[in-house]
Amino acid sequence: MKIDFFLLPKDEVITINPKANMRQALDLIENKYFKAIPIIDDEGKYVGTLTEGDFLWKMKETAGLSFDNMHEVLVCDIELNVHNITVSINADMEDMLALAAEQNFVPVTNDNDVFLGIIRRKDIIAYYIRNITD
Repeated sequence: MKIDFFLLPKDEVITINPKANMRQALDLIENKYFKAIPIIDDEGKYVGTLTEGDFLWKMKETAGLSFDNMHEVLVCDIELNVHNITVSINADMEDMLALAAEQNFVPVTNDNDVFLGIIRRKDIIAYYIRNITD
């Protein structure tokens, strides 16, 4: 089986640009009930993963930062604490499964490191549950 079977394509993935501000990112995470979202730059490349915890750490470590002025902080200025490793669309299934065991989602890229989408751990588990119980 190829890993693209599990791929949630980028047009179905909520992402944020590193030039967006902290308020926009927080609103996006809050409105979609996500714990983390991929950061994708202007060239379509995966930059990292922004998590709820990253917001808390930024607020804790930045004197004077509050909900009123967080629009002044860019996503690219927030230290990321989760480092999801990407996998190539051409990778072996074993490579993807090893990453999914450690990450909630695995960002998938093409040969030019352009973001293609994600593979969610919950989709892998659901697939195997369906096939083991059948």
